[in-house]
Amino acid sequence: MSLGLADSVASPRIEVGATVAGHDPEALLAAHGSPLYVYDLDVIRRRVVRLRTTLPERAEVAFAVKANPSPLVLETLRSAGTGVDVASGGELSSVLRAGFDPGAVCFTGPGKTDRELGAALRAQVRALTIESLDELGAVLGMADLAHHGQGLMLRLAVEARAEERPIIGAAGAIKFGLTDEEAAEALERLGAVGALGPGGRFRVLGIHAFGASNVLEAAVLVAGLRELAARAEALASRHGLDIRLIDMGGGLGIPYAPEAAELDVVALGEGIAAELRTWAVRAGLREARVLLEPGRWLVGPAGVYLTRVVRTKVRGGRAIAIMDGGIHHLMRPALVGEQQRVVPVGVAARGVPQDADALPVDVVGPLCTGLDMLATDVAAPMPSAGDTYAVLDAGAYGFTESMPLFLSHPMPAELAIEGPVVRTSRPRVEPA
Repeated sequence: MSLGLADSVASPRIEVGATVAGHDPEALLAAHGSPLYVYDLDVIRRRVVRLRTTLPERAEVAFAVKANPSPLVLETLRSAGTGVDVASGGELSSVLRAGFDPGAVCFTGPGKTDRELGAALRAQVRALTIESLDELGAVLGMADLAHHGQGLMLRLAVEARAEERPIIGAAGAIKFGLTDEEAAEALERLGAVGALGPGGRFRVLGIHAFGASNVLEAAVLVAGLRELAARAEALASRHGLDIRLIDMGGGLGIPYAPEAAELDVVALGEGIAAELRTWAVRAGLREARVLLEPGRWLVGPAGVYLTRVVRTKVRGGRAIAIMDGGIHHLMRPALVGEQQRVVPVGVAARGVPQDADALPVDVVGPLCTGLDMLATDVAAPMPSAGDTYAVLDAGAYGFTESMPLFLSHPMPAELAIEGPVVRTSRPRVEPA
């Protein structure tokens, strides 16, 4: 059995069914332990190609490392030619170890420490994003660490809107970015040190904003770019800023529910191209390029989380499969209240689809909390101890967003698959 998506150019996904990316899932678990993360690197490469071929020439791609910082995933993206967006000193170290050119690195995030700022300046990253006037003061105070022409971007605050599925609530939105008034003050201070054009120790490359996550409508993303460009243009006009980069952030979504539609990346590319054409007659934007920071879209569908049934029971006309994995490794279903697709794989997959009289299966984890639910109403034969299930679309915000120390279960290994080759990206870690 296969979901029929892995060979689709428009929406490639890791193949699951009797095998996972062509490999026996039981053999993978026997060799590397259960639970286990598996990433198909060929899927990641296909998605990079798919996105790049739909974007206009003046649009660049920088992978949002927070989605999946696994070493072999990063090496794959580097070899595919993407840039990267990092949000911590640890992520900066990871991408440099993976071989990324510092000139392909943008460093974002609202709470960069002085140590992290210093590391970014010494590394000569492409751009540091300024999130506050306080942070600007810290950067300017480290001018002796910066190379000539060190790039900066100003991040503008964005009001979270419900229809864009914000990653933050109204209260949390205040931690990100500068208001337009604060951005104007920042530009005045930067102008005083010669940073609004070439020739100084610092140079303001452009403007950044991001306010939504997992957006499935291309028109919403394009509208965000259009609004950001207008704000950037107004700032450029008032302060004589020569904008070279408009960073529209990430937010490119993937469907987690089977009935949800894929993001139309062709429409996204066409919308960005249409907006870019208007910049030819807008003085502050004529030379600007667009930067996208997708994370989830590039790697989410390339990964699965494999976990085994430990115990079973029947309650209220439902089969309960108690797994050796749960939300301590894959927290997203509990965190956002949206379950991901879970399917039986390997031997257990042979009983799908369910018989008409089969019980619905609820897949739950081993933790001592009722929140530890991976999925309900899974289409599967009556579960038995040892059956293997796969949580799909787990290549983003899975391992990296987990809470693995809760109850001191083992931390799962991360495997990277390329055709017949299986490599360990991170080994399994037993509790101390």
